[in-house]
Amino acid sequence: MNLEAVYAEQTGAVLHITLNRPESRNAMSLKMVAELRQVLAAAQDTAGKDGAVRVLVLRGAGGHFCAGADLKDMAGARMRAMQKPEGDAPDPIAQVNAEFGELCVAYAQTPLAVVAVLEGTVMGGGLGLACVADVAIASETASFRLPETSLGVVPAQIAPFLVERLGYSQAKRLAVTGGRLDAGAALAIGMVHAVADSAGLQAQLDQVLADILACAPGAVTATKALMARARLVPPQELVLDAAAIFSHAAQGPEGVEGMTAFIQKRKPDWALQ
Repeated sequence: MNLEAVYAEQTGAVLHITLNRPESRNAMSLKMVAELRQVLAAAQDTAGKDGAVRVLVLRGAGGHFCAGADLKDMAGARMRAMQKPEGDAPDPIAQVNAEFGELCVAYAQTPLAVVAVLEGTVMGGGLGLACVADVAIASETASFRLPETSLGVVPAQIAPFLVERLGYSQAKRLAVTGGRLDAGAALAIGMVHAVADSAGLQAQLDQVLADILACAPGAVTATKALMARARLVPPQELVLDAAAIFSHAAQGPEGVEGMTAFIQKRKPDWALQ
């Protein structure tokens, strides 16, 4: 792939995706949004093949994760909105905003495991992308900010993911105060799952990756899908579907390998499945 705003490198079953605009603290341009979607689609296409990607690691270049939306793209959209004729022509500002929302949805719904490594600035859309990840690890240098309401706008696309990660009360508190959090405060409210100093950040990531890769890839995919449904459906309505999903997994090659390995007191070999 010909990438400019993103750098991607695969190591084994892990695809490391780096937001690569350090001169702007990795502000999210439309080009970056498109390239992140492109990288995700390519990774998902490897499923079931040799060298398949199982885990995505998101991080930023230059000591920062992401400073939110690129203001140049927003200024361009505002100019187009001012110039567009009356009628049913698409709203350029809404289009730009929706592009980022579709990116968040794509990463939220991927069957692959997603880990975010958060350093330095984690602001606006960057904060939303961090909340999409299955596992979020923060450096002690991380500084979280939700500035939209203090700028006279709305955290439109990130709001659902903030509520999902933090719950309604904490998400609302951050939104109405233009929230600022250091890494410790982010850990305390569940925005991130672990905090490490700069020297220990890689070791923390390595442990998380080892834990994920010790799990069966198909089981991870099925579990993510079931949990996504469980957010919206009462438990009693999931009983039969969940039982069928469990039975399918238990009788499948991963279930057989996992149970056999447990009985034989060895680690399962998912590569054989």
